[in-house]
Amino acid sequence: MSSIIDPIYGHIRISGLEQLIINTPQMARLRRVQQLGLADVAFPGANHTRFEHSVGTLFIADKIASALALNEEEIVKVRLAGLLHDIGHCAFSHVVESVLKRNPGFQPVLNGKKFLRHEMFTKHVISNSFHTMLEIAANVELLGKPEPFFQEIAKMATGDQDGVPKPYLAQIISDDIDADRIDFLLRDSYHTGVELGLVDVDQIVGSLSISNGRIVLGGSMSYDEDMSLTAAESMLIARAHHYSAIIHNPKTQGARVMLLHALENALSNLEAAGKDVRAQVLDFFISYNDGDLLNFIETYGDTGAKKLIMNIRSGAICTAAARFTARNLNPRTRMSLSTIARNGVAKKTFEDELSRSLRKKYRVSVLVDLDVAGGIPKSTRVKIGDEEGFFYDESALANGLVRAISRQISLCVFGRPDDNKLLSQASHDFLLDIESLSPRLLHFIRSDNNLPVEGLLMIFYSAHRMFKREAGDGKITIPRLRNIAKIYWLVRELGERLRNLFDYKFHGHYGFPYSDRLFEDIQVLVAMGMVDEDLRYFEKNGRWKQRYEYVLTSDGLGYAEMISPAYQHELKVIDEFLSINKHSIPRDYVTVAERRYKKQIR
Repeated sequence: MSSIIDPIYGHIRISGLEQLIINTPQMARLRRVQQLGLADVAFPGANHTRFEHSVGTLFIADKIASALALNEEEIVKVRLAGLLHDIGHCAFSHVVESVLKRNPGFQPVLNGKKFLRHEMFTKHVISNSFHTMLEIAANVELLGKPEPFFQEIAKMATGDQDGVPKPYLAQIISDDIDADRIDFLLRDSYHTGVELGLVDVDQIVGSLSISNGRIVLGGSMSYDEDMSLTAAESMLIARAHHYSAIIHNPKTQGARVMLLHALENALSNLEAAGKDVRAQVLDFFISYNDGDLLNFIETYGDTGAKKLIMNIRSGAICTAAARFTARNLNPRTRMSLSTIARNGVAKKTFEDELSRSLRKKYRVSVLVDLDVAGGIPKSTRVKIGDEEGFFYDESALANGLVRAISRQISLCVFGRPDDNKLLSQASHDFLLDIESLSPRLLHFIRSDNNLPVEGLLMIFYSAHRMFKREAGDGKITIPRLRNIAKIYWLVRELGERLRNLFDYKFHGHYGFPYSDRLFEDIQVLVAMGMVDEDLRYFEKNGRWKQRYEYVLTSDGLGYAEMISPAYQHELKVIDEFLSINKHSIPRDYVTVAERRYKKQIR
């Protein structure tokens, strides 16, 4: 064993095999890839790298594995997966992945599959680059045959639990509460100076156990149960603040959008020159560091792209002339922008069209960046007594934080310093352009893209129309769907009939059909004001539990009515299915003033 001195954890012990991997070119590259991309323009101390984060993830993974009393071979695997989990990460954080989402033609194709997320590249690198090292590793007899061993490490490192006999090994590295998140929250806070959330590592690690082959939160006594939830809640608070304070800092966003546009320009020029863009992009994830990427743009970019890179190098970052968040966008616009932001091609079209509109109107050069938060907890399980449940079902605070993260949206208009006074005075006009462009753009992209979140809204809309009834005295009684598991079932069944709309993947690990992405989309509808999520308490086996019931809001009704002409066929199928199954759909009712459901969306 050798050791690495870490500024957060002190001495981290490194095995001989781990040192072999650390000495490879693939790992050495991460020493010159900053963890937070260009965030150091706003936080000068944020110069930490993917390499030190990888070593930190190894340390936390080892801590979790030891606390769970895993055997020696499992601990070796978990440590290696932590060390290698970012081996396929590109330079400058997630900017290149954003470019790939916006430009499908740039996505590399390996074994007939398009690659666009760093996890895919990580799995590729681990599976193909390291197995020969085991031939000279001192503990080769412990690890078994090299190739299948590193294929398993590749799955663990990327959180892939499909077909894995021990899912908890992958959960340690990549899940809602994992070694990766714990380390980057601690490390990013340390280097940026942003201390807006507490991550109590010992409390979190001590709250984890294995149940039915999966990691759960919990404790042996009532107080232990409470503290396990408290520790997880604190980590989720840190996650929420990480986005608002660091990722959505206007200066960080400004540097990111400058780099993105410069890189897109360079790749377009490379393509125009007849070069293999996809092969070049593959190199970005396998061999390029931050400096290499900047040099590439300076080689192939036009004058404008070169100037953007020169400004990034000198710290002359464009400033936000206007910034819009969920607080100053109406529900219709919030919902439209949220849907657009999660679709790369639509996002690019929106930003480009808004930029052109503003340039034409004000005769100034602008850049537009639209971003939403991600990474909400979707699968964390809690063991209370002998029963298991979801973290957000056991903690009202966690549920509120899930909603808060889902609600985070940041739309910035960036201009040159000389033009910002003019642009800032016109922010109201920007808002009118945004409100006009966003729903109109969605109308055009529906024909080419599945928008399952809108299909989900159509289910709530259909249920509202089917079950509502007049209550007299100017009031209306509307349905409140009582069982989220039933919503999962409805979407899965309708997905068999409407494959063009619903592409959610389900699993049965929890005893009912469940989809992480579907849960996330339900939270988006709630966060954007389309659906209300009401908290209800009920008693079961001597314990009081909570559940959430869902009702279409007046804004959600107005938005659904606005987009329903685009879903006439799908609505007919949904209406027929709900009509056949209406007696098995658990629901309550709430009575409200009818005028609330007569108002028109602006």
